[in-house]
Amino acid sequence: MSEKYQIVNFYEFKDLTSIRSLEDSKSVVRDAMIECSVRGTVILAAEGFNATLSGQGGDVERFIASFETSFETKLAPKISLHEQMPFRKVDVKIRREIVTLRKDVDVSLARGTHLSADEWNALLKDDDVIILDTRNDYEHKNGTFRGAINPETSKFSELPNFVEENMEKFAGKKVAMFCTGGIRCEKFAPYLISKGIKDVFQLNGGILKYLKEVDPDESLWEGECFVFDERRTVDEKLEQGTGPDYSNRHGTA
Repeated sequence: MSEKYQIVNFYEFKDLTSIRSLEDSKSVVRDAMIECSVRGTVILAAEGFNATLSGQGGDVERFIASFETSFETKLAPKISLHEQMPFRKVDVKIRREIVTLRKDVDVSLARGTHLSADEWNALLKDDDVIILDTRNDYEHKNGTFRGAINPETSKFSELPNFVEENMEKFAGKKVAMFCTGGIRCEKFAPYLISKGIKDVFQLNGGILKYLKEVDPDESLWEGECFVFDERRTVDEKLEQGTGPDYSNRHGTA
């Protein structure tokens, strides 16, 4: 049996322009992806990087080591396995934001808001908490946490409007937010705090880390998790799911 492909997600908020120009970083990452035989997408911005990649085990390890050296960091990748390569090409993009909120936020405001899986489960049982799904409507339909609010957005940049139109629902409440891998919450937690909402919490590492760490008998997750690759969804074991593609990214719904 051939070796399964690793699917790797990682991100970090840091000043990339202090290391080298974004154009030079794009070339460094693209060359490393080709050299290490990995495919997928890496987004670079002045504020940091966001990557979803796949390759076989040794190739992924070599790429991560190269990336850590090039960007003077230590990554905390989230890894799942798949029988086939889920990405078709090497794609490195320079963007204004590594996840598009279209709001200026100070990510340092979110220090101390991250919850482990066990802490998350305990908080969700609190009667005075609002559980906010920061993902899009088509992602929410495949699965979500029990009792979570669906803002019914089609893109992340619409979420501030939902909050501003419903501020009375958040007043005096604890807000527990989550997303697929954690990056959207890294921006939205400080956004809520900047709006005067004091008790803001985020699921550290997102749904993917939660599913990997939590025993199914203890899980408060319901359904499957939408992912942005050819698997479409993953189940509670982080294996390819059977759910439909409500996003129509693959032409089916």
